[in-house]
Amino acid sequence: MDLVTFAPRFPRPGETVVGNSFLTYAGGKGANQAVAVSRMGARSAMVGRVGGDIFGPQLLDGLTTAGVDITGVGINPNEMSGIAVIGIDETAQNCITQILGANDTCGPAEAAEVKHRLPSAAALLLQLEVSIDLSLEVAREAKTLGVMVMLDPGPVRPVPKELLNLCDVITPNETEAQALVNFPVTGPESAAEAALVLLDMGIGTVVVKLGAQGAYFANSSIGGLVLPFDVAAMDSVAAGDAFNGALAVSLTEGKDLREAVTIACAAGALSVTKTGAQDSMPERELVEELVRNQQR
Repeated sequence: MDLVTFAPRFPRPGETVVGNSFLTYAGGKGANQAVAVSRMGARSAMVGRVGGDIFGPQLLDGLTTAGVDITGVGINPNEMSGIAVIGIDETAQNCITQILGANDTCGPAEAAEVKHRLPSAAALLLQLEVSIDLSLEVAREAKTLGVMVMLDPGPVRPVPKELLNLCDVITPNETEAQALVNFPVTGPESAAEAALVLLDMGIGTVVVKLGAQGAYFANSSIGGLVLPFDVAAMDSVAAGDAFNGALAVSLTEGKDLREAVTIACAAGALSVTKTGAQDSMPERELVEELVRNQQR
C-alpha cells in the first residue's frame, strides 16, 4: 500500500516541511505492472503475498477490479502487507521508502505457483520486491520453457550475474542502471554506455528509463533513443511500472523494439498525468491515441 504525501519540496535531514495533501492508494511494483498489463488488454496474473493487516483485502480487491488473476496471491497473517512511504514534490518527482513486509516471505509455494503458470505464459515480469533466490528459480524455469524474462531491477539491491544472464529484457531507471554498472547514468549518452555494459553481461535487451528525457534502448543489433511525450505531469509514482507493462505486452505481440519502447513511453507519460499507482495505469486505447497524436 502506498502512503503518499504532497509538499512543495522534500525535507532536508532533520527538517519538517508542511505538505499540501495525503493519499493512500494501492501500489507495489509487481502489482502495478500486473494492472498495467491488464489495462493494455493482455491476460495478467499476479503471484505473491499480502499481510494479515487491513491493507491486504484492499490490495486484493484492487487487483481483482483491474482484471488481474489473484488466485496465486497468498496471505501471511503474521506479517504486514508491503508498504511504500512516498513523498512527491511540486515538480512531480518522488522519493520512496519501502517496507517489503509479506512480499519478503514469498518462497517455495510462490515458486511452485509461478512454475505451474509458465507453460501458458508469454512473459515473466520480475522485480526486486521478493527474494533474489525466488526470482532466480522462476527465471531459470522460464528460460527453459522459452518464456520471455523481463526484470525491473528495483528497488536497488545487488543482482547476481546469473539472474542478469537469464534476462531477455532489463528496464532500469537512471538510479538502478548506475547501481548495476557503477558509473553515473544521467542522460542518453551515459545510458548508451550503460546499455553496452549490460549487454556484455549477457542480457538480451536493455531499456534505460530516463523519465523526462525519454528512454534509451539497445540490443545486439540496434540502439536508439525514444523522446518523451509532451504531457502535464502531476505524479511520477509508478510511471516505470506503466512503462514495463506496456513494453511487455508490445514485445510479446511481436512489435519491434523501437515501436514497443515508444508505446511504453506513451504509457509511462499518461501515468504521470494522474495521481496514484494502479489507478494511473492507462488503458490501451488512450496509449495508442497518444502515440498517434504525437508521432515522432
